[in-house]
Parts: sequence; structure tokens; C-alpha cells
Amino acid sequence: MKGDRAFQRLRKGKAGWGRFVGVRWLPAPEVRVGIVVSKKVGKAVVRNKVKRRLREILRRLHLPKAHLLLVASPEAREATYAELFQDVVRALKKSGLIQ
Repeated sequence: MKGDRAFQRLRKGKAGWGRFVGVRWLPAPEVRVGIVVSKKVGKAVVRNKVKRRLREILRRLHLPKAHLLLVASPEAREATYAELFQDVVRALKKSGLIQ
């Protein structure tokens, strides 16, 4: 996703939170994803590592059509891939996007 408007629209979406990741989504005709990893998570290398892991997790989940926003918490830098995967699934279930 690109542009501030797309991200602002998602603030009104359904939300779910995990230990490492927060999720917001709205129904849409196609899947679009925005990933937010702030500087609180770490330097550029760490932030990019977290983003790569989150993109791979979402790719493997085969999500229903929706606009989706993932926000990584600072604790995400110390999480393993498996912990991040479980946390994303937990947050998506809490938000109601997946069963």
C-alpha cells in the first residue's frame, strides 16, 4: 500500500493485537498489505529483517481479500520466525479476518 490516505482509512478497520504485531483490516476487492516497522524496533538492518519475515508470513497464509495493515512492536526484533508466525495468526484471528 502507498500513500497516507490508505493508511488513514485503515485506522477505522477491525483490529487485533498480538505480542509482537498489531493488525488492522478492511474488506476490499483485492489483497493489499502495508507493513509498519518504526525506528523503535531498531536500526535499518533489523527493521528490514522484521519486514522480510512479515512479508513471508503473509505470503504463506493465503489471506482473504482485504486491505491489511501490520504494525510491528519493538519486541518483534527479538522474536524468532516461528514466534512471529504464531503471533500474526493470533492477531488475525482476534481481528476476525481468519478463523
